[in-house]
Amino acid sequence: MVSNKKCFDKILISACFLGERVRYNGVVKSLVSQLLSQWQQQGRFISVCPEVISGLQVPRPAAEINPKTKQVLTIESVDVSQQFEQGAQQALSLCQRHNIRFALLKESSPSCGSNTIYDGSFSQKKIVGEGITTKLLRQHGIQVFSEHSLAQLQLLLDQ
Repeated sequence: MVSNKKCFDKILISACFLGERVRYNGVVKSLVSQLLSQWQQQGRFISVCPEVISGLQVPRPAAEINPKTKQVLTIESVDVSQQFEQGAQQALSLCQRHNIRFALLKESSPSCGSNTIYDGSFSQKKIVGEGITTKLLRQHGIQVFSEHSLAQLQLLLDQ
């Protein structure tokens, strides 16, 4: 029997993009895009929030990576590095289980930032850097994109 169903590359996607209430402050911030709608209809997405799957609550205190120590600290100076590392490991496991080569993750997040992260001062200042999950995924050959690079991801998916 021949199947007419086309097989598509899966994409690991930040759960917040799909309207899930996972952001640190509990605010829903969906990403609305025709490409996202198309990919969702094709069944490409495996949704994850590394922070929530590691056991952190919603809402939770804001956290940023200290650029000197590389620790992830909350605004209250609580070290949550272990939870961020656990979430990254679980995201990597999902990618490995589903043969995922591409991730679409939230820019500037201490977990998911792919080009920028906040500078650790809790002053809304961004610096060049990558989040804990993005770094781990890239170390394992997974290409990470943000909401600002949907077109680049589309080009790779079309190959």
